[in-house]
Amino acid sequence: MSDDVTIRECTSVEEFDACVRLQREAFGLPDLELSPRRHLIVARSAGGFTLGAFDDERMIGFVLTQVAVRRGLEAEETIGYSHMMAVARDFQNRGVGARLKWAQRERALGEGRRLIRWTWDPLQSRNAHFNINRLGVVARSYAANYYGTDYSTVTGKFGEPLGLDSDRLIAEWTLDSPRVHSLARGERPEPLGEPVMTVEIPPNWGALVRENPQAAQGELRRVRAEFQKAFAAGLVCAGFERDPSRPRYLFYESNDK
Repeated sequence: MSDDVTIRECTSVEEFDACVRLQREAFGLPDLELSPRRHLIVARSAGGFTLGAFDDERMIGFVLTQVAVRRGLEAEETIGYSHMMAVARDFQNRGVGARLKWAQRERALGEGRRLIRWTWDPLQSRNAHFNINRLGVVARSYAANYYGTDYSTVTGKFGEPLGLDSDRLIAEWTLDSPRVHSLARGERPEPLGEPVMTVEIPPNWGALVRENPQAAQGELRRVRAEFQKAFAAGLVCAGFERDPSRPRYLFYESNDK
């Protein structure tokens, strides 16, 4: 990645419009599914923020953070909700996303936030590796058909309706946990030990969706059922093994991962 890439908050209409263009480029979603300029402006007015990554004057990525509430037994806590992150195609896999997320963490900690949540597709091994292994998130809940309609970002036909439910895992990023602190410093965190359960996912989800939609539907339902069983038992998903032939999520009994 170029040394000229900088991270700063987006504040102008032109920068928010660039965020919309990046969504189209990165995801190929129809306009109905995009976060429009007004959403980004209102999110900032309500206490959230959008961080942009800039290569010289060109925006090459952004991450949106909204204000959210976590309701506990005794009190409510203001947290962050990371609704969307996008990186230009020619800058993907070059560390831009990681820089945006660590900058998001620093900003949230500076504002007194301890937790950021977001969602990701459980069948996407690259996202699982990034979220769990590189950032240190955990998952304790699974949302079936979260968005109602899913679109392709994995088959080569961006924006094409998949005909599959939009299942999502809920990421919980505890910003001041020892594990996240270690990862933020570029250090290896303490090992988690042996998992008590695993959930395997297809090694090439995009190819399966493209070549055998019926089998993909079956795999989605299997993964959903196994996650729901693990979470119903009180397990936490805190690891991911990026095996080329058998990628799998790792579950543990402790709630303090």
